[in-house]
Amino acid sequence: MPLSSNQIKYVKSLQLRKFRQMYGNFVVEGDKMVKEILGQPHISVEGLYALPEWLEENQKYLRGGDFPVETLSPKELGRISGLKTPNKVLAVVRRFDRTPDPARLRKSIALFLDDLQNPGNVGTILRIADWFGIPFVFASPDSAEWYNPKVIQASMGAFARVSFHTLDFDALLEQAGDMPVLGTDMSGENVFETEMPAAAILIVGNEGRGISSQMEARLHRKIAIPPHADNGSESLNAAVATGIICAVYRHRHPA
Repeated sequence: MPLSSNQIKYVKSLQLRKFRQMYGNFVVEGDKMVKEILGQPHISVEGLYALPEWLEENQKYLRGGDFPVETLSPKELGRISGLKTPNKVLAVVRRFDRTPDPARLRKSIALFLDDLQNPGNVGTILRIADWFGIPFVFASPDSAEWYNPKVIQASMGAFARVSFHTLDFDALLEQAGDMPVLGTDMSGENVFETEMPAAAILIVGNEGRGISSQMEARLHRKIAIPPHADNGSESLNAAVATGIICAVYRHRHPA
């Protein structure tokens, strides 16, 4: 049976933040990421929309699923997709909240995104955290929303594994105890030469202005990623810089 106009309108509306907040749902698109979420105990799928060949090839992922499944034509899938080139499957998923465990938080590095606006960067940082085994990523309320479709796509499924939270920095400090606070700055210590604590909060600054003055005042240490040479580049992309620092951290603290 073809999708009704109300179904199409509803799924398409989830591309906008106000409707994600209104309904409490968001969209996950693509073969790999939909497979990632199916069967995850903390993720509730509200509906699945897929091409017939995808459903035929992936019955094992649907066993025990308590959600409606709609078989669509490529044209119908294109009408509800937020992608320029729609994939074979789309899921509507319930937003989920996880409470960070302070004891676990204090045993590792945690990332805090300070007004990070680009959803692609936010999603990539989730993917970086997942790759290097960093369990928590926090963000200020003014950062890009976690359930933005571009965040979800850029995370490549990491959103299902990394614990992410939006909160004020003071609220994070209440949970973090005496964890040192680190931030990147070109005047800081060379990240490849300085010691890095086993547990710390790393602040990732805004794409344009870097770490805000309010957050800079909270830093215990500044660390820098030195350029190879003075070649004219002023800075690194926020996600790239985060990846380098996380790689150095995990090299120093492999456990």
